[in-house]
Amino acid sequence: MSRLSLFPLTAEVSNQGHLIIGGCDAVELAAEFGTPLYVFDEFSLRSRCAEFKKEFGQRYTDTTVIYACKAFINQALALIFGEEELGLDVVSAGELSIAQSAGFPLARVYFHGNNKSAEEIKLALEWHIGRIVVDNFHELNMLSEIAGEKDYTPDILLRLSPGVEPHTHRYIITGAVDTKFGFPLINGDKAVAQAMSMPNLNLVGLHFHIGSLIYDIEPYQQAIELILSFAAEMKQKNGFELRELDVGGGFAIQYAVDFPAPPISAYAEAIASKVIDKCRELDLALPQLIIEPGRAIVGRAGAALYRVGVVKDIPGVRCYVSVDGGMADNIRPALYGAKHEAVVANRMSESEAKKVTIAGKFCESGDILIENIALPPVSAGDIIAIPDCGAYCLPQASNYNASLKPAIVLVKEGKAHLIRRRETLDDLTRCDLI
Repeated sequence: MSRLSLFPLTAEVSNQGHLIIGGCDAVELAAEFGTPLYVFDEFSLRSRCAEFKKEFGQRYTDTTVIYACKAFINQALALIFGEEELGLDVVSAGELSIAQSAGFPLARVYFHGNNKSAEEIKLALEWHIGRIVVDNFHELNMLSEIAGEKDYTPDILLRLSPGVEPHTHRYIITGAVDTKFGFPLINGDKAVAQAMSMPNLNLVGLHFHIGSLIYDIEPYQQAIELILSFAAEMKQKNGFELRELDVGGGFAIQYAVDFPAPPISAYAEAIASKVIDKCRELDLALPQLIIEPGRAIVGRAGAALYRVGVVKDIPGVRCYVSVDGGMADNIRPALYGAKHEAVVANRMSESEAKKVTIAGKFCESGDILIENIALPPVSAGDIIAIPDCGAYCLPQASNYNASLKPAIVLVKEGKAHLIRRRETLDDLTRCDLI
């Protein structure tokens, strides 16, 4: 597999040896919009939405696909996901407000979070969003009280921690016993009974999320086994009817040429068959199945472009290629050792010459985007393109060293549309007071 295959679906190489995305020359995009620049391919975004709906829908008819906004959301993407008839999984008033500002149907919004504020809950109720996923007893009590004041009965799901090992980095495990998220199963009985006793709340289902970037399919099946068994127990003890089962997301994508991820069809087959078989075994009616892909939809659709500055060759040690971005726009490598590939966008037809380390411009020795990658000869002014940057890079971006957050363009059929302008120096002090 070549590195080009990690870029958006429309990626190709021009006769001039330039990287093309969505019919647009990456080198020309960098010149027009500046760098660092994040490029999203509309065709890849829509194709991935359709693939999730198709692969899960043909195996489990009553499936709802909810996009996890934490991977990355802005108004332009919210419009696309609305047109593709997805829902949105939000975890803050900010993400909710982006959806609302784009005219996204709020009945298709699910509100997650382990520490929702009273203000966030009030906003969610005022806007009549689709579901609130309750994370703990404090939230359960607060939501019931606020719902009573608002005279509105929200539909809720309870988030449970199944205690399953997802075999991923410890920073992105979310469904273990030792986690800040969800009700431990040992407290699940009490949570269900309490929720069902509250007249201001309508308990419609259960939710779990075991982690992010999960390459192993078996943990999903283990979690489904535990949660459906729990649902059957709650039906017998409390008369609880499971109408919705949200199995979260965490579906992996391929970041390295030698480390493939399972296809969507594999996740769909494992999850759908397990739900059907287990419900049949437990004599449960099939619930609506909800999935929450984020990275798996937007990750490959986005690429980052950087311009090379200093090339520092330390003979016999290492060659550093410094670019005009780094950990302020993509902290993932520094945060938890995330791996990326790269190409020289203006030298796509040239052979790899030597191994280099792509370094950022920020005042940290750990500001390294990629270590020891073989590239063609690189010099100042070249454009480095890194694939699979659509997820979690931009949402975690900062103004470290008072840097400016990058511009974002959406490309389609040879046309590029700016969907977020680059920050300016004035933006850095816009919120300051003297």
